[in-house]
Amino acid sequence: MKIRVLSAIVLLAIFIPILVIGGLPFALAAGVVGLLAYKEVIDLKKHENELPSIIKLLGAISLLFLIYASSNEYFMDLRISYKSIALLLIVYLLPTLFNGKDGNYTTKDAFYLIGWTLLLGIFFNALIVIVNYNTLYLIYLLLITTLNDAFALIFGRLIGAHKLTSISPNKTVEGSICGLILGSFVAVVFYINILNPAISLLKIIVITIILSIVGQCGDLIFSKIKREHHVKDFSHLIPGHGGILDRFDSLLFVVLVYIIIINII
Repeated sequence: MKIRVLSAIVLLAIFIPILVIGGLPFALAAGVVGLLAYKEVIDLKKHENELPSIIKLLGAISLLFLIYASSNEYFMDLRISYKSIALLLIVYLLPTLFNGKDGNYTTKDAFYLIGWTLLLGIFFNALIVIVNYNTLYLIYLLLITTLNDAFALIFGRLIGAHKLTSISPNKTVEGSICGLILGSFVAVVFYINILNPAISLLKIIVITIILSIVGQCGDLIFSKIKREHHVKDFSHLIPGHGGILDRFDSLLFVVLVYIIIINII
């Protein structure tokens, strides 16, 4: 527990100044963290087969193209370059033709990497776009995911009696409900008082609850991914916390769904 707390303090000491400064420092940090997450995805395949080094390198370049595609666009008009997606498909699929019958890089590997790279690229691109538009929106989304997890953990240990799912045995129904209610409440209060929204209170509440549910689902999806690959954490990069993907599981889905919702309402 001490290691987990110390790691959290160090992370906050690094993250908060970068978030406050925003702009180029935040964009550069997003690219570095995105590459670290990409490495975790690559390492996840090691127990099956070792991917060719050239594929790893070209994939990392393609990921950066996605992360920095149209990052100066307005938040409400998020776009990803078709050129970046085309490059991604070519980089991953074309080499499968030259790998031979017993090659260690297949079309299955290619589509595995395509899916992950698209997911990571769009997510980190969205973070940059949101911060360029207004950092407070990212803080709102972070409140939803962070407090949801924290309250779910606390109340799950205090009053949890019913398992939520077999995917993550430590999660409880009681903890999930408490995390949803309390995390959403704090995020709504922040949105109303800090962001001065033009939309109604009812819409803010509904959106926040939806995002809270999505965040919990994102957490479970990533838990399922780890379970299917027989690992406890995506990496040991952050002592007591696991890897990059272990920390961004909820936020990743929350950010993407928020982008969709904002463009609908």
